[in-house]
Amino acid sequence: MTATAAPPQAPAPAGPPVHKPSVRKRLVPYWLLLPGILWLLVFFVLPMVYQASTSVQTGSLEEGFEVTWHFRTYWDAFTEYLPQFLRSLLYAGTATALCLLLGYPLAYLIAFKAGRWRNLLLVLVIAPFFTSFLIRTLAWKTILADGGPVVAGLNAIGFLDVTSWLGMTEGDRVLATPLAVVCGLTYNFLPFMILPLYSSLERIDTRLHEAAGDLYARPSTVFRKVTFPLSMPGVVSGTLLTFIPASGDYVNAELLGSTDTRMIGNVIQSQYLRILDYPTAAALSFILMAIVLIMVTIYIRRAGTEDLV
Repeated sequence: MTATAAPPQAPAPAGPPVHKPSVRKRLVPYWLLLPGILWLLVFFVLPMVYQASTSVQTGSLEEGFEVTWHFRTYWDAFTEYLPQFLRSLLYAGTATALCLLLGYPLAYLIAFKAGRWRNLLLVLVIAPFFTSFLIRTLAWKTILADGGPVVAGLNAIGFLDVTSWLGMTEGDRVLATPLAVVCGLTYNFLPFMILPLYSSLERIDTRLHEAAGDLYARPSTVFRKVTFPLSMPGVVSGTLLTFIPASGDYVNAELLGSTDTRMIGNVIQSQYLRILDYPTAAALSFILMAIVLIMVTIYIRRAGTEDLV
């Protein structure tokens, strides 16, 4: 018995034609990215390359500077101004911690308790941005003036005795002390802490709080197990947005501090505008950037989150 051949199968119906996007449409995202890339190239990459070249030059403003690959400038600058580096990191870290302690409760209040007052409170948070950074800092010279009500009140409750023992103030004086610089940094960068925290807290589903309450969790447990872990992206973002600019700030130390509270930003500004030692100023800038970059990398990894808002 011979096998019969299978009948030929009908060809499958052709589907709708697939239209590949044209080359012009595929290039649209890249054209949209081009202005931003050019902006970064002109105002970030090129100045960085120029500063890197400046940092390995030798010479003077009168005779001119020449690239001699003098990398020892980095070591000399770091060893000579190590106290200013440490002071900058200490002041920035202290201000960041204070911003977190002050900003988290306020961000929590705005996100969960403000109700119809939420928009008003957010406007009040960003209200300092309506005035100049310089004016805001100068206002603290009046607030912390010797013999003023703020200093008198702090002295009356014994606060200045504690800060004097910690080396943050000198007697009954607050201006021209580390405390004044930290107060200025905290005030000026506090909105950079509150806004990321609010953004992160506002996205938390309140039903999670209700579910934790149904499981008889106390409010402190709900905060520790639910709220704070879910707000970690805001905590990380806020601390970075506060610490990074604060570590390189020089306005607060210049206006509210003294020669004993000079930060590395003041040294860089002085090297550029007064001493006119451009290689040292450029080397200090790169050293500061490297230190902050290393600290930020370690911090993000230890924080355990890369979901930054």
